[in-house]
Amino acid sequence: MIQLRNIDKYFADRKIFSAISWHIRPTDRIGLCGENGAGKTTLLKLLAGQVESDGGTLQVAKGTSFGYLPQDGLVHQGRSLFQEAQSALAELQAIELELRQLEKKISATVDELELERYAELQQSFEQHGGYQMESEVGRVLHGLGFSADDFDKSCETFSGGWQMRIALAKLLLKRPTLLLLDEPTNHLDLPARDWLEDYLLTYPYAVVLVSHDRFFLDKVITRIVEIWNGELTEYPGNYSRYIRARKERIDTLKAAKQHQDEEIARTEAFINRFRYQANKASQVQSRVKQLEKVQRISLPPERKKIAFTFPPPPKGGRIAISLRRASQAYADLKVLDQIDVQVEQGERLALVGPNGAGKSTLMRLLAGVEQPVTGEREEGHNLYQAYFAQDQASELNPSRDVYAELSADAPYAMVPKLRNILGAFLFSGDEIEKPVRVLSGGERNRLALAKLLLRPANLLLLDEPTNHLDLQSKQVLLDSLKKYSGTIVFVSHDRYFVDELATRVLEVGGGKVESYIGNYEDFLRTKQTLGDTSHSIQRVEQQVTKFAENDPAQGKEARVQAHTARKEQQRLEQKRQKALASTEKTIEELEVRLGELELSMADPETYQNQDLWRQVSLEHMELKEQLNATYELWEQIQE
Repeated sequence: MIQLRNIDKYFADRKIFSAISWHIRPTDRIGLCGENGAGKTTLLKLLAGQVESDGGTLQVAKGTSFGYLPQDGLVHQGRSLFQEAQSALAELQAIELELRQLEKKISATVDELELERYAELQQSFEQHGGYQMESEVGRVLHGLGFSADDFDKSCETFSGGWQMRIALAKLLLKRPTLLLLDEPTNHLDLPARDWLEDYLLTYPYAVVLVSHDRFFLDKVITRIVEIWNGELTEYPGNYSRYIRARKERIDTLKAAKQHQDEEIARTEAFINRFRYQANKASQVQSRVKQLEKVQRISLPPERKKIAFTFPPPPKGGRIAISLRRASQAYADLKVLDQIDVQVEQGERLALVGPNGAGKSTLMRLLAGVEQPVTGEREEGHNLYQAYFAQDQASELNPSRDVYAELSADAPYAMVPKLRNILGAFLFSGDEIEKPVRVLSGGERNRLALAKLLLRPANLLLLDEPTNHLDLQSKQVLLDSLKKYSGTIVFVSHDRYFVDELATRVLEVGGGKVESYIGNYEDFLRTKQTLGDTSHSIQRVEQQVTKFAENDPAQGKEARVQAHTARKEQQRLEQKRQKALASTEKTIEELEVRLGELELSMADPETYQNQDLWRQVSLEHMELKEQLNATYELWEQIQE
């Protein structure tokens, strides 16, 4: 489908890519991974044709269409939401318009050529889903979290996050043969993420994406491409499989590098010892040439991580905090209506619900930042709370540097520890003198989180603490929170984070709050048992009926067909994933054995023993052939 050959890319004198080669197949679902600044977004823009390479060739198969979603910056205006989304189907709309015009002509006078043209257009319109056009627009918009009441609203009324959802909806409706998504889940709540996961699982064309959502990558992706030091390394499987395979690869590289370094040291010692002895001159020259031919093994750098521990929390009462018959409203909008919430010490409560349901409002009531219009908030015995707001980073003083901002709120006893805290959050050396105003979104969030460590607390109220954090930083934050012995109430749209941390889920919506024991997976299971599909893909199909009003029978038939097709697709997908897992395991075993053989082949004792060398070389060649055949099988299963 797309072939990159020896692509180079530079920004000023900085090398981004160095002679990379890569092949994207028609049904690949690829996740790009790498450190911040490694070049993930640059690679997406290269594929989308938004930036040009500085060398090499990019070959594109005939008929390939591209769809690129950037991280932010898109604005839509001048049309209603539904009209803007439907504009993605401009070709179908043009066919529909010509059909209507031909119908008027044919009704007046019958023309043979016009009849033939009408038949061609009608067939094309039907083949490309023209008769389900409006229902498909409704399905995608509903899936991404828009309500039917939003459809007639002007696009200008939607905020930046919702603007990006509009852009994503248009891309999905266009169905390009190569879908390029840069952080598509950034502005999605959990129900919308779940819907997008299911949509991409059945997407018939290639997808290349960047995401800091581990659960999303695990569910959607079948191949990871890691970018490091201007090079690409491929790993079959999802993100969790990549983490394991990467560790095994680095461990193998470390062993090989240690062996190589020892061999180089011995060779250099021989050269230095006999350099000036005439009877050893030929052997010395042989060793010098041998060193010149050695391909030095380079190791990926150890990844920086946020490594910290929350201060031990003060002891508190059994009940940390509670709301009784609490209501909150803004003008005529009632967000919460006479809710009762009781948080016990040691609990980890996740607040879930669609955007706008009232999660942040509930968090502010619990924190005491807002007072309920009715009802009361009651603190438990000896409560010490720390509140991290969704926009906490905006509270930082832009005129200060990093160190001054942290020290401004630090108790006297904490001042000697400030540099250690900043180091734990990846601010070291001159970085602590960097002005707050120039920090990136991730850096600002890390600094805001660091301020939570200044005072011990037995209740953490965290509203989207994982925003702008990369996958590794999220994991270390998660590990730290799991070790924390106090009480946590949090909001996060990262499914993996919620599943790993939550012990109870509070569903916020319709002015009410419902409690469910367990994590998000348990919550979904309970909801489905109760017959509530509001957090699943079925909800979208139920809401599509509004756009089949002109032909109810057709709408019902379309839903039945969609349901049957989805079930069949799920069955085939499960079968395919099972075969993929088996093949990937075989690939892993073969690669480990090949690594062992290559280490053996690098040992001088092996190539000095001709019989042993012949035996090892033969096995290596057979294994390479077997590995190539297994990779071909893996590609066939993928396609």
